[in-house]
Amino acid sequence: MPRSSPAKPGLEPVARGGDTALQDVVLQVEGLHKSYGPLEAVRGIDFRVQAGEIFGLIGADGAGKTTTFHILAGLLNASSGTVRVLGQPPRQACSRVGYLTQTFSLYPDLSVVENLRYVAGLRQVADGDFRERREQLLPLMGLAPFRDRLAGQLSGGMKQKLALCCSLIDRPEVLLLDEPTTGVDPVSRREFWDVLAQLASQQVTIVVATPYLDEAERCHRIALFHQGRIQRLGTPTELKQGLGLSRLELRCPQRQRAEHLLVEAATSQGTTTGTHGGSIVDVQSFGDRLDVLVSDASRGVSEVEALFRRQDLPLEDLQISAPTLENVFVTRLRQEGAQPLPLAFPRSGERPARADPAIAARQLSRRFGSFEAVRQVDLEVRYGEIFGLLGANGAGKTTTIKMLCGLLEPSAGEVSLVGETCQLRSRQLLRRIGYMSQKFTLYDDLSIRQNLEFYAGFYEIPQVLRRQRIDWVLASCGLEGQGAMATGLLPGGWKQRVAFGAAVLHDPEVLFLDEPTSGVDPMARRQFWGMINDFAQAGTAILVTTHYLEEAEQCNRLCFLVAGQSVIEGTPTQVKAAQPGRLFELMVPPGQTQQAADLLKRHFDPWRVGIFADRLHLVVDAPEPELAMMRTALAAAAIEIRSLRSIPYSLEDAFIGTVQRAQATDPSP
Repeated sequence: MPRSSPAKPGLEPVARGGDTALQDVVLQVEGLHKSYGPLEAVRGIDFRVQAGEIFGLIGADGAGKTTTFHILAGLLNASSGTVRVLGQPPRQACSRVGYLTQTFSLYPDLSVVENLRYVAGLRQVADGDFRERREQLLPLMGLAPFRDRLAGQLSGGMKQKLALCCSLIDRPEVLLLDEPTTGVDPVSRREFWDVLAQLASQQVTIVVATPYLDEAERCHRIALFHQGRIQRLGTPTELKQGLGLSRLELRCPQRQRAEHLLVEAATSQGTTTGTHGGSIVDVQSFGDRLDVLVSDASRGVSEVEALFRRQDLPLEDLQISAPTLENVFVTRLRQEGAQPLPLAFPRSGERPARADPAIAARQLSRRFGSFEAVRQVDLEVRYGEIFGLLGANGAGKTTTIKMLCGLLEPSAGEVSLVGETCQLRSRQLLRRIGYMSQKFTLYDDLSIRQNLEFYAGFYEIPQVLRRQRIDWVLASCGLEGQGAMATGLLPGGWKQRVAFGAAVLHDPEVLFLDEPTSGVDPMARRQFWGMINDFAQAGTAILVTTHYLEEAEQCNRLCFLVAGQSVIEGTPTQVKAAQPGRLFELMVPPGQTQQAADLLKRHFDPWRVGIFADRLHLVVDAPEPELAMMRTALAAAAIEIRSLRSIPYSLEDAFIGTVQRAQATDPSP
């Protein structure tokens, strides 16, 4: 019989602290174990989730997150332990739970509305309720103009929004989201999370797994998963403060030499606690800076400055910053022995330095009929450089890459690739470049080793090097002894690692990486970028696209594409410094964050207001009059300002601001 979920008027939002009032608990997990034969996937976890809370599960591939989701959704039985969803066993509560899986569950040959109608029928939603909810959900997700478009013709971000609509069509009280934004561009991800915040304000309880730690900042609380156990649980602020470390942002002209010296200092001091008298704990390289984790900020600054003086190294800038969630995640997993050791790539010799550009484009354009996908793009990538090409879905990134590596003829303009301007698809040239596409490019029905042997044969790698390099790929991926496994059986993160290994097997002079770490967990992503930096330091020119803006900080230079045009180019620091206006963090009383966001979006462009759990971000161009307007609007709604402070732009803030301003100036597709 068709059902209609009861409304829940008058429910007040609950506190988000570490203590959870029992009457507010929607999900209760105690001593949960799940085994598959001898494999123990979940090993005794405990957590509670409150009504209207966004709760994040963060962990590496194979940590146990998806198994936990399957148990919460009633798809699997626990081996032992207690699980209650809305006070019931999961299978009894499943009609009140929405579940968005990692893989798309849409029908590509059905339209947006037809997909919704089909799911509503399965969920026994009454016709009147379906029509009402359809007209609420489609505008909320920005899908109203595309209601008749086939799902297979939607962008990745729009598909995820439609999948979320399908999960919400029967008004679930609990929403389970397993990596819902993998492969979704930053603008669409920001919009997606704004929708989640609005749902949470309406008392929908949300549990989300994500490999993106900037998204974890938007959760009220998060649990760090590792090997089937919860290692840490708390708010993002609690976890960062509990790390007990500070982060130094360091900029200097001889970054590679500085990194080597700092890593050496951290190793000699004890890599996790600075136990031998020093305070340096960890060093991570980014595109135009080094991040140095220290146990004491002032001592760390003194040690770094003294080290640079002794080595006669120039130091441009040294700033003390708060640790990030990625610092928390990586540090905790390293303490559990999960840090993979870097492995040297078996090269046949050093590559001579070259001053000419490895990749160059002049006035590059590409039309598909009347649609101009790329418009007069100029760019240059040098040998040994990591160049990031960023843009929202449909901005022209993949089309640009295909033209640069000879897979697609430009409609106009010139391309130079490793000094060649003609015959970019010749076999000789292809052996000098590597390419890893968005889509998994290996053969699922071949074993891992057979796939790598195929690539080694294509690139004519000498037999003396072939075995060494294939063994290097397997060891780097953590797949030693598993080369005979069918590639199709690998989880997504491991597939990406093998695909990267295949792309660099021949030690290319130029490497194209199109969203190489999509869906890869933070620890594996750090290892990925360690390998990418190793190839760059050996002289390989690398052009990379990514939707993960924190990892775009790894690039030496960046170019933002909007509607096929380059709108800004520079180092990550230069791009952030070029942003007009200022970014402010605003805190209001618990339970009023969504109300404040809705109010401010009526006074400011919606993209200027972002919700991050219990905080708001606000971009203003004229701080004095605009902040005065904000205070007046909030006071009129009886919303108290608990905290207001200026914060630095993140690269995500810079990206969204740049894209939105460019679209406002030139709204053409």
